[in-house]
Amino acid sequence: MKDASFAGKRVIVTGGSRGIGAGIVRAFANEGAKVAFLYHNADAAAKTVSDETGAIPVRCDLSDPAETERGMREAIEATSGVDVLVNNAGICKSGLIQDLSLDDWNRLIAVDLTAVFLCTRAVVPTMVRQKYGRIVNISSIWGMVGASCEAGYSAVKAGVIGFSKALAQELGPSGITVNCVCPGVTDTDMCASYDEETRRELAAESAVGRLGTPEDIAASVLFLSGEGGSFVTGQVLSPNGGFTIT
Repeated sequence: MKDASFAGKRVIVTGGSRGIGAGIVRAFANEGAKVAFLYHNADAAAKTVSDETGAIPVRCDLSDPAETERGMREAIEATSGVDVLVNNAGICKSGLIQDLSLDDWNRLIAVDLTAVFLCTRAVVPTMVRQKYGRIVNISSIWGMVGASCEAGYSAVKAGVIGFSKALAQELGPSGITVNCVCPGVTDTDMCASYDEETRRELAAESAVGRLGTPEDIAASVLFLSGEGGSFVTGQVLSPNGGFTIT
């Protein structure tokens, strides 16, 4: 059953051409929302998502602050405003800490944390004026508990959690909720480097015995963005199949 509260809502999703982001775009579009999504350079994938959903693609390099601000302006114009922002775009860099270069570290911060700040800052004036808004930031289970050989990624994703909690307190009086979704291991391109044995081991570590799907994560985002989540703010929701239970 569709949630009528999403009909006509204006939604912007970053990193919407593939994986979890594409799943989120599809979920909102299926509910009747007007959706625009930012993507980096996956033109064919972005066209596929756009053709399937009617969502409006905006090409944008989120590692560049000027590009990020330009992309958000275009997305807001394309949807004639904004009611929901989902900061989903992210990159990952795995490896030993001594092999993590300063360039790698700075790019992780730029895409996974600074872009969240810039995209959020771009929508807040509109949301404050209309006394309504939903901001959902996609972090990671590793931002909650840390992961070996992913110190940089874990650090920036922990930063997203802290940012979300602080902003929830700042924006709550203006009718804006801010929450964080921390996916567990999800079957997307980011997991493509894992061999089949590793994927089976990861699935076996979860209580439900499988990897997550983009649809699993999108369901959490829809909840926090809809009427059912109107009394939820400053919270961390981790759809991870029981990979960790805290």
